[in-house]
Amino acid sequence: MSLNAKQLPANLYELLNGENLADKQHEAMMLLTMDESMWPHTAMISVGEIIAITPERLKLSLWPNTTTTNNIIRTGKAAFVVFFDGAAHYVKLSLEKLPELKGAKYHRERFAADIVSYKGDMAKYAAITSGIQIELKDPDTVIKRWEETIAELKY
Repeated sequence: MSLNAKQLPANLYELLNGENLADKQHEAMMLLTMDESMWPHTAMISVGEIIAITPERLKLSLWPNTTTTNNIIRTGKAAFVVFFDGAAHYVKLSLEKLPELKGAKYHRERFAADIVSYKGDMAKYAAITSGIQIELKDPDTVIKRWEETIAELKY
């Protein structure tokens, strides 16, 4: 797999392209930031909070006033990890806060992100058979919110 590339591979780009969210509803990722004490902070994000605009550029929509959001605003850096399609994918991001979207249905902090590095990891002696999987309690409501959030991120 690519080592220190600056773009997503095709399969990860397809996962994060903002389309067919209902089919991708079980996929979850770990979003890592650094807190003020320089300790790693981990949060979970879904395909309803991140979109790959191009293989090199992403946008994220995060709830305001969370530790993760505040860490990104302060440092402009984050990384995410997703276990998908038999591999671990590690993506480092440089982020910039986007202006508030007037008339947004959900009050969110939006960020544009450039990929600083991508690394895919597969062991020759073992296969990753699953990653972080979630089960939505109210899929219709959540997927509708995701679709609206992703649509707003496209602007």
